Amino acid sequence: MAEFFPHGILFAGTPFEFNRVQLVRLIILVVVLTVMAIIASRAKLVPGRAQSVVEMIIEFVDHSIIENTLGLREGKKYAPMLVTMFFFILSMNLAGVIPGLNLAGTSVIGLPLLAALWTFVVYIFFGIKKHGLGGYLKHETMPPGVPKPIYLLLIPIEFLQLAVIRWASLTIRLLANMVAGHIMLVVFIGLTQGLLFSGSALIAVAPFSGALAIGIYGFEIFVAALQAFIFTILTAVYINMATSDEH
Repeated sequence: MAEFFPHGILFAGTPFEFNRVQLVRLIILVVVLTVMAIIASRAKLVPGRAQSVVEMIIEFVDHSIIENTLGLREGKKYAPMLVTMFFFILSMNLAGVIPGLNLAGTSVIGLPLLAALWTFVVYIFFGIKKHGLGGYLKHETMPPGVPKPIYLLLIPIEFLQLAVIRWASLTIRLLANMVAGHIMLVVFIGLTQGLLFSGSALIAVAPFSGALAIGIYGFEIFVAALQAFIFTILTAVYINMATSDEH
């Protein structure tokens, strides 16, 4: 657990402390921005391998998330944000399986919380922009077709969901998956190492433990992509709920 709370590299003990987690995030950010800038500057009508991969990911986000959730016309307005969010979370998640980094940028609460609050601000802003403050609160907390006495119970629940539960659940879901994945990898890799150097008959079990570690490593790559997808599609859903004509 100490890996999630490393000692400061610079400015230790101050509000500006810079530690290994932030270093991992900075490395991933610089690498992704540099690679994307190079690919964009060399973009061709007939794409090369790297350009094809990036375009495939963008098309996946565009078709699977944006168009299916927000529609073709409305989706264009939010596409830059949602594509950026997907790449951002995916790259930070994958840092956990990159040798030398070995820690997801989203495995400490600051980054998941920041991304969730970004989502919160966007859907609140566009919801109020479309419906007005009062109209938006009514739109989100008073769904039509409900018996009036039920609103006494429904309005506080819906308001709590709007103001707290949505962004909190986004934060906790992403954070918990990345923390759990890192712990599982460490446990099985550490177990394999311990068995190999145990100096006993337990060495025979080490290959099985190692195979599990490799399996979990592959599973973590899948989870990293899945969590980026879930976070992004929920963001699109919340925006759609805030800006739709009906609840």
